[in-house]
Amino acid sequence: MEAAWRQAGRGRGRARASGQAGIGLCAGGGASCGAARPGSGRGRGGGRGAGGGTTCIPLTGSSSSLGARELSSQKKFDEIKKANQAAAKKFVEDQFSSSSEEDEDSEGKHGKILAKTFTTYTNQTDGDASELERTRQYVNEAFQSGALTCLICIASVKRNQAVWSCSGCFCIFHMPCIQKWAKDSLFLISSPLTDDDFGKKDYPWPCPKCRFEYKRSETPTRYYCYCGKVEDPELDPWLVPHSCGQVCEREFRPPCGHKCLLLCHPGPCPPCPKMVTIACYCKKAKPVPRRCSTKEWSCQLPCGRKLPCGQHNCENPCHPGDCQSCPRVSKQRCVCGRQIAERLCACPFWQCEQVCGRTLPCGNHTCEQVCHSGPCGECPRSGKRPCPCEKSMFFLPCTEDVPTCGDSCDKVLECGIHRCSQRCHRGPCEICRQEVEKQCRCGKHTKRMPCHKPYLCETKCTKIRDCQKHQCKRKCCSGNCPPCDQLCGRTLGCRNHKCPSVCHRGSCYPCPETVDVLCNCGKTVLKVPCGRERSTKPPKCKELCSRPPTCHHPSQEKHSCHFGPCPACRQSCQKVLKCGHLCPASCHDEALVKQTGLHQPAGPWEQPSEPAFIQTALPCPPCQIPLLTKTLTLLQMPYCFKEYTCLQFSQFFYSLLCRECLGQHEVSPLPCHSAGPYSCKRFCGRLLDCQNHTCMKECHKFTTVNGNADGQKASPECSHCEEACTKPRPPGCPHSCILPCHPDQCPPCVQMLKIKCHCKLTNLYIECIKITCADLKEKDLLSSCKNQCPKELPCGHRCKEICHSGDCPQNCNQKVKLRCPCKRMKKELQCSKVREGQVSLECDTLCKEMKRKASEIKEAEAKAAIEEEKRRQQAELEAFENRLKGRRKNKRRKDDVEVEQSVWQKYKNFIMLPVCGVAVVMLAWLMAYNN
Repeated sequence: MEAAWRQAGRGRGRARASGQAGIGLCAGGGASCGAARPGSGRGRGGGRGAGGGTTCIPLTGSSSSLGARELSSQKKFDEIKKANQAAAKKFVEDQFSSSSEEDEDSEGKHGKILAKTFTTYTNQTDGDASELERTRQYVNEAFQSGALTCLICIASVKRNQAVWSCSGCFCIFHMPCIQKWAKDSLFLISSPLTDDDFGKKDYPWPCPKCRFEYKRSETPTRYYCYCGKVEDPELDPWLVPHSCGQVCEREFRPPCGHKCLLLCHPGPCPPCPKMVTIACYCKKAKPVPRRCSTKEWSCQLPCGRKLPCGQHNCENPCHPGDCQSCPRVSKQRCVCGRQIAERLCACPFWQCEQVCGRTLPCGNHTCEQVCHSGPCGECPRSGKRPCPCEKSMFFLPCTEDVPTCGDSCDKVLECGIHRCSQRCHRGPCEICRQEVEKQCRCGKHTKRMPCHKPYLCETKCTKIRDCQKHQCKRKCCSGNCPPCDQLCGRTLGCRNHKCPSVCHRGSCYPCPETVDVLCNCGKTVLKVPCGRERSTKPPKCKELCSRPPTCHHPSQEKHSCHFGPCPACRQSCQKVLKCGHLCPASCHDEALVKQTGLHQPAGPWEQPSEPAFIQTALPCPPCQIPLLTKTLTLLQMPYCFKEYTCLQFSQFFYSLLCRECLGQHEVSPLPCHSAGPYSCKRFCGRLLDCQNHTCMKECHKFTTVNGNADGQKASPECSHCEEACTKPRPPGCPHSCILPCHPDQCPPCVQMLKIKCHCKLTNLYIECIKITCADLKEKDLLSSCKNQCPKELPCGHRCKEICHSGDCPQNCNQKVKLRCPCKRMKKELQCSKVREGQVSLECDTLCKEMKRKASEIKEAEAKAAIEEEKRRQQAELEAFENRLKGRRKNKRRKDDVEVEQSVWQKYKNFIMLPVCGVAVVMLAWLMAYNN
């Protein structure tokens, strides 16, 4: 409410006086001015007059009139101060209420948009939205300010910006950011290529988050909605951001032939809600209608299909895929028929560890194969056999070894250039010892050296590696420098971490870390990319505030989790007064009281330097409850009525009638003229139908229903419980009850949990009730994917057990071959026995005999090689002596002294002949002239 002086003149430069005592003449302009108004600086006229030097000279009045003006000025000053404080308080309250209303309006608007988006899906599922939680999370993040962040530029994604969504992780990026990312990725991949390789292969570019690869042709160039139907979707405040509002119609994953029924939405499509009629795995039970996303089911009857052994039937419950191997045991003969053993029915063919030992058709050797079926075959040493160099073929008895042919070996040596110059020999050829002119790997130096030795110089490569920062510095580099092996170490865009990748060109990958932004209580968590936690608003928590009350009440009013101080307590005080009654006023332990006397401002325009209100506890107001007893004397009266006399009390009491409130909480005496139904303003407090909460309506009319004679149960007029179910969930169940607040036990949780199997390769979807109610053995069975364990045993073989927990068994039954020291005999034994050293295979007499013969042959070959080396050295010596004799003859010829001729001796014949000819001609001419 405004002050009286504001209602009269509004303080806009008008000066009005209530009396004539303070009238004066303005020396500045002759205008009449009223009594001095505190706050005249706020008015236009008053402000200018005071500032311009105008002086008011009183014409009439006395000391009493001056005192009256001072009192009126102080009164108006107090009114202005009070009005300003009330206006400031009202502004704060309006601002708080408007912001909360805007939040509530935005939440209600988002809820309507979500309901509209999911309507077509929930119509197919009879209102069941349990499968929409993941999609709902993506849609909520699209609405929430700051929740969607481009991982490339670490900036928020706004409604009016063009975006692109990854089809692998459904992460959203700005269109210019993802285009630049794809361009840079393709450039970095193709930059190390040569001109010949460039353009021959379509290199992909990866998603910045999930590394899902896209082709070069899939680089985004246009802005589409989530479902890809509409280009450049219009901004509609009643649709999900970046959505076209049409039905999604994308194929479900995995494909089932149906299409998504939601409106165009971010994130993955939910499971297919269609109903199909399908039989069980074994086809024994009748087909039943089931949800398409969970259409595969088991009737739990015995399978009954014939097992691969051909003798028994499968006894497992109805299951998908092929039946397991037969688990029964039977007596079976080995392949050669010598031994009988109890073995699994699924493995009818097995070999014993005995060598065949039957005489071969040659009559000289025995079969060395281990437990085989059929004939042993011909002797491996019979027939046509080549010599060691494979140039000649010999027909020899199987008892004789093939001799060498005497020709040159001529096999290509390890260098791949030269051939072996030795005679036909057994065993591998020697290394190439020819000297050749070799060039180092970098091509800067050459050297003559043996062919088999590599040549690497000590020159270090000075080329810059692909990171364009560091030199190669590898000795004798061929020019194809390896990638840089140093760490990048540049600070990422989040400003919190450094790049852990190997040194590279271009911009670093976005920071893969996420940060949790918590509400005040820490129960609601919002995951944001690293670096966005300082600019992201905390999430809105739906949990109740858990702070202890600051007043005398044992518990505070229920309100949501929040930052800052809790709102003022609005519960009834309920303190015991001196008269014995309870204080009915609102809680006043932390009331706001105006602070006065600390600072006197010069005018209403001056802001107070200290808060105008402080929180303090106020005493309870006086009791106003009338007496209900007719026989009390004056001494027996409560404290609140002892001020009345007996006559006054009797007159007051008999003028009241006792009435019960609407909710039957209390009986109060009322004056006769106003006796009637009334509300005591308390909470109803009757137990609602949910049996968990009480009616929070103000005292209201109460209708008695059958079975509610005591009045403790809710009536039809009471409010209906709208709270969610708060009963404790079974241990291990993370889901909330799908029913609203109810009296009985919660129904079993049928939502699907996604868990990893023991081998961490397969995602299993199991009902929550099965997991929470299962013991350790059942949980271990449920967590198995029924596939073979992919782990490797220490021996290198794969584990044969079905997907299991814990370590794999160490008794490997895989068959491995064991040979004797001379490598002639071999047996197949269990891997575990071989690793433990329980079995070994020693050479027999035949092996020893063959070893002795081989040593004799080697000795003979060594002797022949020595003789051959002697002959070769003798031939080389003779050839050297012959060459030496020829060199001596040439040397003697060069030793003869040769006399060098002069130029005249060399060319005198060529000079004298023309001179003599010219002289003869001249002489003949003179003789003819004289004649």
